[in-house]
Amino acid sequence: MASSLLDSRIKLRHISCFLEVTRQGGVVPASLALGLSQPAVSKSIAELEDLLATPLFDRSGRRLVLTHEGEIFARHAMVAAAAIREGIESMDAHRSSQTVVRLGALPTVEVEVVPRAVAMFARSPLACRVHVESGPSSHMLTMLRGGALDFIVGRLASPDVMNGLLFEHLYSEQLTFAVRPGHPLARRRPLGYQEIEPFPMLLPPADAIIRTIVDSLFIAGGVGDVAFEIETVSNGFARAFTLENDAIWTISRSVVAHDLKIGQLVALALDTSASHGPVGITMRANEQLSVVASAMMDAVRQAAAAVARGTDH
Repeated sequence: MASSLLDSRIKLRHISCFLEVTRQGGVVPASLALGLSQPAVSKSIAELEDLLATPLFDRSGRRLVLTHEGEIFARHAMVAAAAIREGIESMDAHRSSQTVVRLGALPTVEVEVVPRAVAMFARSPLACRVHVESGPSSHMLTMLRGGALDFIVGRLASPDVMNGLLFEHLYSEQLTFAVRPGHPLARRRPLGYQEIEPFPMLLPPADAIIRTIVDSLFIAGGVGDVAFEIETVSNGFARAFTLENDAIWTISRSVVAHDLKIGQLVALALDTSASHGPVGITMRANEQLSVVASAMMDAVRQAAAAVARGTDH
């Protein structure tokens, strides 16, 4: 039968009556259980059989028994009813103050994507308490696997740590080397990687996703030892240190997009095209998210789309 008929004509009352008659083995006990009249239940069953163009019950005995077609339909109807019941229970649960959505935000997205997403979610009918965890990738992946996080937003981790996890790609971006406007290299054109060696470098820690990308850029650019390395995942510290010193901050471009736009920071004229990488959502495989976590994830998708387009709220 055409899916349009199923969508527009089969109602929840048809499914409810069908499943109750199946459980009770008759229209009379089903009508009592549902609190409906016997003719109303009989009419719903007759309408359902007419819409499906097949008898669902064998009426030859005293007790109604499912036909072969009825058994097939019952399996799917039970799954659908269970899903609806879970949805209602989830809605009831999310109204409780105990409901919380927990997401991890890697440095790549904690400045633009996640704040926008949380603001969108806060305005939605499913809004509840939100916990945003930050830190290095290894820390958050451990929390995700242990169930302490619903999902993580940020760069795709290396394949060797993605076993049992899924990644949904949202957009791609590259790294940038940001400095204060008065930095000696701020207006140098052209600029080679070896020229950054004498300056303090703010770098992601060794277990951060983008560290291997940074190291690859350094190797390709012929960088030896830099003067002074500072490893951090704190955007606040890195921004403050960069603004007050001749340091070079290596970070995903979206993190400093606003700083670059208003001229608070300047991107060095280094070729970072090889640093392009996927940003998206990492989640546990084969797991059904709660209604509220799914709503939060939808907000992340919308926020990421806006950031990728370079638009405002």
